Amino acid sequence: MPQHATLQDLLNTRHSCRAFRPDPVPRDVITQILQDAGRVPSWCNAQPWHVYLTSGAETEAFRTTMLNAVDTKSSTCDYDPPTRYSGARLARRRACGLQLYEAVGVERRDKAARAAQMRENYRFFGAPHVALITCAAELGTYGALDCGGFITAFCLSAQAQGIATIPQAALAFYATEIRAHFDIPETRNILAAISFGYAETDAPANAFRTDRAELNEFVTFHGDPS
Repeated sequence: MPQHATLQDLLNTRHSCRAFRPDPVPRDVITQILQDAGRVPSWCNAQPWHVYLTSGAETEAFRTTMLNAVDTKSSTCDYDPPTRYSGARLARRRACGLQLYEAVGVERRDKAARAAQMRENYRFFGAPHVALITCAAELGTYGALDCGGFITAFCLSAQAQGIATIPQAALAFYATEIRAHFDIPETRNILAAISFGYAETDAPANAFRTDRAELNEFVTFHGDPS
């Protein structure tokens, strides 16, 4: 995608990539993505994020840690996970899962195949790089909110430079193992990760796109604009 692509172009074409080529992303491109993401606003300009970014052998070592964790460990989280999904949120969650399983040829009742596909999260879908996003623990919910802006900007900057991404909260469910792997202090919460690289465009897992709600589903207007 050309550098002059509009924000609307980037938002409309970005998607969560679930199959990557092994080719590494040049360091100068990664640096630009990180610099762009660091420009997002944060409460009192606290900039609560800190990124642990892997490449090459370090990605492989982290991949091994995460696959071992999902196979042998109990989940631990620094943030409370959702208590439930209901209404339209539940319907969207189910639709996304069904689209993925249909794309990769997994039958809905095939629990083993579904588990194998879920395990791909911890293999980073084959991505050559992972950006682990941590947040200053003392800033609580609003620090996490600021880091959400960082994640969005990271993904859009990557899209502008032809780099595919997938934000992954799933990795944060093994916070204990991640903290030990990177020697992360208790003063930082493990929030999420972004696996990234060049998309394997022909992969079935990249063949579907989720839809988005209409404005009347998530906006309540008060008053008329002048």
